Amino acid sequence: MTEILNGLERFFSTNIFGTLSLYDVISTGLKYVFVFIIYYFIFHIIRLIYLDIRAIDRDETPSEVYLRLITRPETLNFKVNEIYYLNPQNSIGRGDENSIVLKDRFISKLHAKIAEQRGAYVLEDLKSANGTFVNDRRILQPTRLNNRDVVRLGDVELLFVNEVHDHDD
Repeated sequence: MTEILNGLERFFSTNIFGTLSLYDVISTGLKYVFVFIIYYFIFHIIRLIYLDIRAIDRDETPSEVYLRLITRPETLNFKVNEIYYLNPQNSIGRGDENSIVLKDRFISKLHAKIAEQRGAYVLEDLKSANGTFVNDRRILQPTRLNNRDVVRLGDVELLFVNEVHDHDD
């Protein structure tokens, strides 16, 4: 055992560059790797905090016009809200830059948008790969949403609720 320890000591104390030993090089390198790992961890914590705060800000937007989740959340393999309150302009998609983020693999990065136009809300598919459906009909042009219309994007079904203007045409 002593021979092994002596051999390791001789190996690590070997001078590589002048008085710089292999031990010095390895220990300095590991210090930098450790510092990098700590900064990487801190960066991810700050990013998660930012995304959570951004999601809370979206959830607390008061509105009488919203999308209510119909699909059971436990059947989806991503985080989803029960209610998405609508603003005058809303983008829906898998990308984090959307106002409504749905991480479904069948939803495009920028899938659709809902915009208020003259007091009514209009849904427009943004050339998504799998399409956008209203009441089980694929929409090919901007479509006015009526109260209690069912909007389907990928595996997610949402109920459009407009408590301001009850459009049950």
